[in-house]
Amino acid sequence: MNRNEYLFHQTPSECARDLLPFVPIIDGDILLEPFKGDGAFFNVFPDNHPKLWAELEEGIDYRTITEPYDWVITNPPFKLNIGDKETHAFWFLIDYYTTRTRKGIAFLGNDSCLCTLTPKRMEILKSRGWGITKLVVTSIKKWRGRYFFIILEKNKPTFIEHILPTY
Repeated sequence: MNRNEYLFHQTPSECARDLLPFVPIIDGDILLEPFKGDGAFFNVFPDNHPKLWAELEEGIDYRTITEPYDWVITNPPFKLNIGDKETHAFWFLIDYYTTRTRKGIAFLGNDSCLCTLTPKRMEILKSRGWGITKLVVTSIKKWRGRYFFIILEKNKPTFIEHILPTY
């Protein structure tokens, strides 16, 4: 396996197709796929929706999207270079998109991604009016097994509770 195959885990198109119906998009919602890759999610976005995308490999950085959008739907990168260091991208991107998208976020990630949702970070989501409304479990054996499609919605309650003390 070459290094690029390991770093760029392309979402199986059938998986994206099967996960998309869990996202509560409505007619006319503007959809963004900020890490398009081969287009697994982007290619199954319904035709009756305006669609935006970014892909650094194609010269379009996700941070350059200035048009408004309702939903961010993607398999985000596992790591990003932030400043002068490499960091786990999952929480960084949730934090980023909860201040930009109008309705919701749907990210495909593994158990390591779930572990970035600390009680303090859940409190940040709550203070911004965001709730985790769905968690869809899937298996992608060519990667490392179990993956989670996490759906967050603005102005919706979360189904996951948290407590702040650290023991």
